[in-house]
Amino acid sequence: MSEQVPQADESEEKRRSRAIYILPNLFTTAALFGGFYAIVQAMNGRFEHAAVAIFISMVLDGLDGRVARLTNTQSEFGAEYDSLSDMVAFGVAPALVTYEWALKDLGKLGWIAAFVYCVSAALRLARFNTNIAVVDKRFFQGLPSPAAAALLTGFVWVMIDNDFTGSGSFLGIPMPYLACGFALFSGVSMVTNVLFWSGKDINLRRAVPFAVPLVIVGGLAAVSSYPPGVLFGLFVCYGLSGYVMTAVRRLRKLRATPVSR
Repeated sequence: MSEQVPQADESEEKRRSRAIYILPNLFTTAALFGGFYAIVQAMNGRFEHAAVAIFISMVLDGLDGRVARLTNTQSEFGAEYDSLSDMVAFGVAPALVTYEWALKDLGKLGWIAAFVYCVSAALRLARFNTNIAVVDKRFFQGLPSPAAAALLTGFVWVMIDNDFTGSGSFLGIPMPYLACGFALFSGVSMVTNVLFWSGKDINLRRAVPFAVPLVIVGGLAAVSSYPPGVLFGLFVCYGLSGYVMTAVRRLRKLRATPVSR
């Protein structure tokens, strides 16, 4: 009797891992649709719509995992489906949107930059899936693909909102080269070993000071006042934060190392 109970529990766990649950996968499907919609809008020259769709996909991607955990509906199917959705919404879609908007004017260099971003997103997702059980959950190894997508398409969105075209220039720098730089930086950042704060150590059930809700309200007000600029600025800061913290940690390590004589 005592030996059969663990077997029953194990079979139940395997059954749950293979199960397909409707609620979390609805959010994943909606995020996938956002990426597909962004590609279609980019093909039609509606780049602002495409950028907004990718940001909406990012919100939906953040919800599907939380919904699965809250409703106890995690499964291996959901995890694999989420990765495929992320590849479309945060890998293929941002690369194609940026290519159609500006990178195609660079010829071979343009599609190489777009491909570097796309393949970096694929490698980032593959590494995340294989290392999920061994890495520190407080940090992401490499820039998360949603943040990279927000950084790249946020640049496109804020430029369009300020009446810049993909063939124009900004501060004397041709826009295609600026877009190329953002694509390469976002792509390379996804496959580096630089650590980025994940926010998973935040306990939503813990009491917080009164100032915290005020800061959240202020942040929401700032985003609503000028979504393209504020969101782009936030993700630029996040994209640089990993490198800054890495430099700070290395500097502290050098200072802590005794000098040999």
